[in-house]
Amino acid sequence: MPSSPRSWRRAGAALRDWRSRQWTVAGAGALATAVLVGAPTDVVPNPLFGRSVPVQWWNYPALAVTAVLAGIVLTTYVRRPSSSPEPHAADGGRLGAIGGVLSFFAVGCPVCNKFVLVLLGASGALSYWAPLQPLLAVLSAGLLAEAALRRLSAETECPVTPSA
Repeated sequence: MPSSPRSWRRAGAALRDWRSRQWTVAGAGALATAVLVGAPTDVVPNPLFGRSVPVQWWNYPALAVTAVLAGIVLTTYVRRPSSSPEPHAADGGRLGAIGGVLSFFAVGCPVCNKFVLVLLGASGALSYWAPLQPLLAVLSAGLLAEAALRRLSAETECPVTPSA
């Protein structure tokens, strides 16, 4: 029976094996994600961007969860010692990218999104898009968590050597 591409046990083992280099990258990746997603959406207040609709209470935890999970996923791309197998991009790489993009749409101002404004108009953005944003945040976190789980699981997977 083929093994699942994900395992909580293997993912936990991978996290326990991380050295300071991986944790430093995870922290830097989380901070970078928080700034790259939070600044343009004005969840992180800054003088360059603004919003027409106030930040909602759930935007802050959604951004925090996104940043932590994205930091973990980004860290799985850090080169490990040669004795450790390298996880493949197919093991969650696309899920992480989609989750990151969705987080931007989840926490962004509903009427500041030009695409949504063209499709739905300002009232449609507030009536239809804004209520969907918390669901996008949950979906984004789920995709990032699945990507982290798959990539971390792959870090502790035993490499298969072809038989001669």
